[in-house]
Amino acid sequence: MTISIWRYSHLVLAISSSLFLGIASITGIILAFEPISDSIHSYAIEESKTLTLSETITTLKENYEEVISFEIDANDALLASVITYEGKSETIYINPLTGKKLGTPTEKAAIFKFATNLHRSLFLKSIGRFFVGLISFLLIIIAITGILLILKRQGGIRKFFGKIEKEYFSQYYHIVFGRLFLIPVLIVAITGVYLSLERFSVLPKPKISHQIEDVSFTASPKLTIQDFEIFKTTQLKNVRAVEFPFSEAEEDYFLLKLSDKEVIVNQFTGAIISQQSYPFVAFVSSWSSILHTGQGNVLWSIILLLSSCSILFFMYSGFAMTLKRRKNLMNSNLRYSKDESEYIILVGSETGSTFKFANLFANALSASGKTVFVSELNKYSLYKKAKHLIIFTATYGVGEPPTNAKKFTQLFNTLTPIHPLQYAVVGLGSLAYPDFCKYATDIDQLLQTNSKFEPILDPYKINNQSFTAFKNWVSDWSQQTQIPLEVKTPPENKKIQLDQFTVINRTELNSDDTFLLRLRLQSKVLFESGDLLAFYPKEDSIERLYSIAKIDGDILLSVKKHEFGVCSNYLSQLHPNEQVEAIIQPNPDFHYPERNKDVIMISNGTGIAPFLGMLDHHSKANHHLFWGGRTQDSITMYADFIARSRKSKHYFAYSQEEKDKEYVQDVLQKQSQLVSSVLNNNGIIMICGSVAMQKEVIAVLEEISETQLGVSLSHFQQKNQVLMDCY
Repeated sequence: MTISIWRYSHLVLAISSSLFLGIASITGIILAFEPISDSIHSYAIEESKTLTLSETITTLKENYEEVISFEIDANDALLASVITYEGKSETIYINPLTGKKLGTPTEKAAIFKFATNLHRSLFLKSIGRFFVGLISFLLIIIAITGILLILKRQGGIRKFFGKIEKEYFSQYYHIVFGRLFLIPVLIVAITGVYLSLERFSVLPKPKISHQIEDVSFTASPKLTIQDFEIFKTTQLKNVRAVEFPFSEAEEDYFLLKLSDKEVIVNQFTGAIISQQSYPFVAFVSSWSSILHTGQGNVLWSIILLLSSCSILFFMYSGFAMTLKRRKNLMNSNLRYSKDESEYIILVGSETGSTFKFANLFANALSASGKTVFVSELNKYSLYKKAKHLIIFTATYGVGEPPTNAKKFTQLFNTLTPIHPLQYAVVGLGSLAYPDFCKYATDIDQLLQTNSKFEPILDPYKINNQSFTAFKNWVSDWSQQTQIPLEVKTPPENKKIQLDQFTVINRTELNSDDTFLLRLRLQSKVLFESGDLLAFYPKEDSIERLYSIAKIDGDILLSVKKHEFGVCSNYLSQLHPNEQVEAIIQPNPDFHYPERNKDVIMISNGTGIAPFLGMLDHHSKANHHLFWGGRTQDSITMYADFIARSRKSKHYFAYSQEEKDKEYVQDVLQKQSQLVSSVLNNNGIIMICGSVAMQKEVIAVLEEISETQLGVSLSHFQQKNQVLMDCY
């Protein structure tokens, strides 16, 4: 319930303050350029920072009739008010080393004046300043709730910068930029509130009051300015401003405003008459202004610029996520209520993306003439005519239920079904997280505790929103229930620009209907082994992904031909010099490690493809290749590529040989000492192939990790030592 409150608070505050936040962000972007511009046109002399105050004042007095005051501006330039020998009163920038005039202050640009007034008060004076302060306060809450939501999603502060499951553009970059800019945005918001409170005198003002006693300069010998001890020991880099005496009267003196205090100095003897350190509130006020405006710091100005841009992006992506979530929740094709339906589909989803699969399945059932009802797990109830229960659920945080599923366990334990129900559970998640689909497994175990629930399939797990995996599950469920279903995917709104590839070679089918396809990209695109090649067959335009090997600059695919496979049948009929259209999708989370480390590569069937490229490109490194196929003939077409790696060791398993039948996980178990050694020495384990194989391999790795290393496999997953790309 707590996470739900944070999420709704985050959304409601963002919507209610969107107009003002938009104005503040746009003007903030404009104003971020002001300190950058000031720095570019600054008259600062870097070498002058080590000058003493004595040397600086002496130089000024030698070059001007009278010096009234000077200050060091935000960009470390010396701006002085002087009277020249020609009798002119000027305020100019001066070179402290030579005393020569560098330039005069320029008027603030009109665009910066406009943006400043709009940013500070919306042209509404005090009322506007109040609203700006209020919006800054709301932005603090939005930033804090955003940080809490990311912490919850990632599973704690230690995983704050861990891998993010990419569901779609808005969701992914909302989190990516959130992790980068929420802290700067929080700083901007806090300083904005502080400056607003200071403007309305809510906070104490940083005042300094000097107690000056009558001091007679005749009591001590007169000294020249060069000999004033405080002037000789104070460097210019520690000076904010200096005010000179108005006259030679005893009551007139030097006023020094230093970085940490104010000092009053006798103009004749150099004696310190009074000194007062700045109160803490003065430092807070000064730093609030610097952090909010970026004055004097180009790097921070750029961060402020990017932070203002990020607020606009957060507004866009946040609203896009909300609309997408609402769209996923809606299913206009269903007409039956919960008490009229025989097929009940319940969904657990944090972002709404899981509803996409639930609705596709519901529409397929509805098209076949079935009565279907779709709802959230939190709305679990009694269903008068229900015969089947199908649950689609994501996992949130550290193996926890999504927000709309937190009440399910309590409801399940208090409600007894009217009729026995056959059920199936589908989990959606990412193998990048240690608790992959854990909540789906928990629900399955919960349902098994009630005799009125009968499972018709084992819990099924879908990695990274794989539509292919989803269709495979639909096929399994359809066969088990004898209900023919046709799942239709909604058309993509965006138009994908495909690249042209030339077929270089295609091998003949081997005994297990697999073949190698070599393609050459006509344009220059950077890619690596482990990236993905996406095809979009004209028959259904559904994306098919193949993991690729990079061999001598070409792309090598390992493909299994399926009897009714639209894409695999098309690829199996290609000939040299034919043209095909596809697009390379980067997959950086499954690239070969940059640093030289021991690498164990585990695959079955066509999952060996990316490893062929890695073995070829890193032929001198230590590799251990584990591969499982049907027969010894299955490995023949890969033999030449495997042989290119000089130091690699190979461990093969054949599941359909008459003797010594075994799977890749069996061979892995025999090499448990090797596995534990690689993990313990910061090596990498890479897995590519079928999800079924992956499940068995992970179980073996978990056992080895716990028994031989005393820690869970998730310990190494969190350190990015276990990389997976399975389908």
